[in-house]
Amino acid sequence: MENLIFSLNATVPVFLLMMLGLFFKKIGWIEEDFAAKMNKFVFVVPLPVLVFNDLASVDIRSVWDSRFVLFCAAVTVLSIGISSVISLIWKDKAIKGEFIQASYRSSAALLGIAIIQNVYGTAHIAPLMIIGSVPIYNIMAVIVLSLFGPGESKLDKEMLVSTGKGILKNPIILGIAAGILWSLLRIPMPSVMEKTVTSVAAMATPMGLMAMGATFDIKKAFSKVRPALLAAFMKLIGYCALFLPLAVKMGFRKEELVAILVMLGSATTVSCFVMAKNMKHEGILTSSVVMLTTLFSAFSLTGWLYILKNMGML
Repeated sequence: MENLIFSLNATVPVFLLMMLGLFFKKIGWIEEDFAAKMNKFVFVVPLPVLVFNDLASVDIRSVWDSRFVLFCAAVTVLSIGISSVISLIWKDKAIKGEFIQASYRSSAALLGIAIIQNVYGTAHIAPLMIIGSVPIYNIMAVIVLSLFGPGESKLDKEMLVSTGKGILKNPIILGIAAGILWSLLRIPMPSVMEKTVTSVAAMATPMGLMAMGATFDIKKAFSKVRPALLAAFMKLIGYCALFLPLAVKMGFRKEELVAILVMLGSATTVSCFVMAKNMKHEGILTSSVVMLTTLFSAFSLTGWLYILKNMGML
């Protein structure tokens, strides 16, 4: 019972905030346009400040783990490869691109930081997981959506250069880079700045989760049921069952293991839908997977945490 309570304490607050956002939308306090602006604001300001603060406040030399970063990168690449092979069962070329992206791409930044904070109080390891996975997420999303596009997209040098620039300008990546640099240079943070940064960073989790909940549309969760259910299963169960034992065997424990769990088994990020639409895809399959994984990840993540806690890994 103690382990179950531990698992619920890690996940329930996260999803209660999402349900709160959905409730506020239902009663008209958060409109769809406002929720979209909240999502963008969190991505551009509080979330980068949060990862900056997590890294700037510690000795990066003591928390940096090349082995962990390389593991996250390798597992991400393998997950994409598996999704690509499984996508061959669908005859519709356009569905393949959306299926691949939606089945591997996690809400690693927002949900990862939120859940790790709930378990350990800090999230110093989360930025390392983001470094190992998020750039690969973005690069491969462009490639698969182009190769398996409806016919109008082209994978060319211009698109790849544009993607590279987008990654370098990504606010979260910039926040990580600034935090690492601040820590390496050991720059003292004045009290006024520290309180301001902490206050801004504190907005990221509650505001981001409520915005995510406010964008939830349960009707869309049941469109294109078969590929959506398979992608959701892979996202929440398949990759965790495949790669978590490997992570345990390689010696990852506690915060590192929770970060890997979230990278593998958290809900598909909403930005998948935005990217799919921008690259001329229909977007229905992507939105279905986002909705299904958001709905069921509350149960699956709690289950995985419970298993790991029972095994003494957390």
